[in-house]
Amino acid sequence: MTIAIPSDSVGLVQPRVEHFDEPLALRSGAILPAYDLVIEIYGTLNAARSNAVLICHALSGDHHAAGYHTLEDSKPGWWDSAIGPGKAIDTNRFYVVSLNNLGGCAGSTGPVSINPETGKHYGPNFPIITVRDWVNSQMRLMNRLKIGKWAAVIGGSLGGMQVLRWAISYPERLRNAIVIAAAPKLSAQNIAFNEVARHSITSDPNFFGGHYLEHGTYPKQGLMLARMVGHITYLSDTAMSAKFGKTVTDFEKQGANFGRDLRTGKLSFGFNADFQVESYLHYQGERFSENFDANTYLLMTKALDYFDPSVDYDGDLTKAFEHSDCSFLIMSFSTDWRFPPERSRELVNTLLRAKCDVSYLEIDADQGHDAFLMPIPRYISALSTYLGRVHEELGEDAA
Repeated sequence: MTIAIPSDSVGLVQPRVEHFDEPLALRSGAILPAYDLVIEIYGTLNAARSNAVLICHALSGDHHAAGYHTLEDSKPGWWDSAIGPGKAIDTNRFYVVSLNNLGGCAGSTGPVSINPETGKHYGPNFPIITVRDWVNSQMRLMNRLKIGKWAAVIGGSLGGMQVLRWAISYPERLRNAIVIAAAPKLSAQNIAFNEVARHSITSDPNFFGGHYLEHGTYPKQGLMLARMVGHITYLSDTAMSAKFGKTVTDFEKQGANFGRDLRTGKLSFGFNADFQVESYLHYQGERFSENFDANTYLLMTKALDYFDPSVDYDGDLTKAFEHSDCSFLIMSFSTDWRFPPERSRELVNTLLRAKCDVSYLEIDADQGHDAFLMPIPRYISALSTYLGRVHEELGEDAA
């Protein structure tokens, strides 16, 4: 079915591949001899080349952040609610660059790519990638696009960690750092969730030590379980109850039935998916397993685990930001228990000690960690207002 593209959409967009022949030295000590980055661009670069904005994606994101690839697409890019003409990240004002990170499975060089040295898929032989490596590759992309300074670098969750690394590694190359629903490093609980997800994948009999593509299969059950575990952590109890059960008023009346809607109206007295939440998790896991590479999932979760900018500064995070020259906007969500507001406040206090210019907003939202992807009015309004000020500060350059 052909869709009607909304007037506030960036419309039909075409990804493009940027190839880099210069070897990239990785934090692990490995060297990637050459690589591709798949990108999408929305909006127009001004004459001064000063209105460019970089979008950094989270664990399962990619370059397709806004618009549509075809008129038959069932839905737009993953952050279409925020990117477009007149939206918070206004493409009438900004030149927006979105990419699929190294190690991804949406076209950039990663485990599903062919290793030129062997003629086979990289698979598990693709080197471990860190947030620092991503930012270094993004810097090369920036130079390729002939952009001297980002007006802003923006990201949520794992994307927010990339924003922080930009402010540390290349402080002179960005004006604003917008960090949403992120943290300066993972908690032990978060690392534990990631390990459970990885173990579910690597213990799948179809994993074959990561060489599943050579066997014409993939670890479907393991990847499904990994996504199911992850998805639970992205939602709040309130969000799950609202999606799969009664309203708060009903809860007050019915107590234990809150959030426990049955699929068929009765119990099976077996091990079937009796509750709607169970069916939903199975559906999410199934869909994800068909569209995401297992080795990429392992890489992305390790990048999350390894992120800790303080390691280069004797454990002192304040020192990491002492040379940061940009303004920061930090945003958190009240029901996000994966990256709770106290972690953002910890970051804000660190930035203040480092004498950085920082603004902070905690948004009351029921959607949990996934809130950063949703068009919550106060959140979108704050993002729009801040970026409006960024545009004004560009002055005549923005014309």
